[in-house]
Amino acid sequence: MKFLVDNQLPAALVRFFTAKGAECQHVLHLGLAQATDVEIWRFAAGRGMVLVSKDEDFFHLAVREGSEVRLVWIRLGNCRTQVLLSAMEKAWPRIEATLEAEDRVVEIR
Repeated sequence: MKFLVDNQLPAALVRFFTAKGAECQHVLHLGLAQATDVEIWRFAAGRGMVLVSKDEDFFHLAVREGSEVRLVWIRLGNCRTQVLLSAMEKAWPRIEATLEAEDRVVEIR
């Protein structure tokens, strides 16, 4: 699985996904820091990547009929990186199962 981490999330998530055996990149490291949501969406679609974001706009794109991109939608409020990573660790089995089932959205609360 390949993941793309959005702007508002820390680079520590790239290390988290990589440690889980997934390929992962952060938009900041790809020169997409100023990209629009649609540009980021198209980038992920063109590379078969799962987008990881807190942005609700991506949720609306993911649930549209014919959507090619799947989304890990993080619904946690502002929190420290360690709290985020702990939540992701707890949710990892569900994230894997949901994406393997080819569901479009995994919501993390």
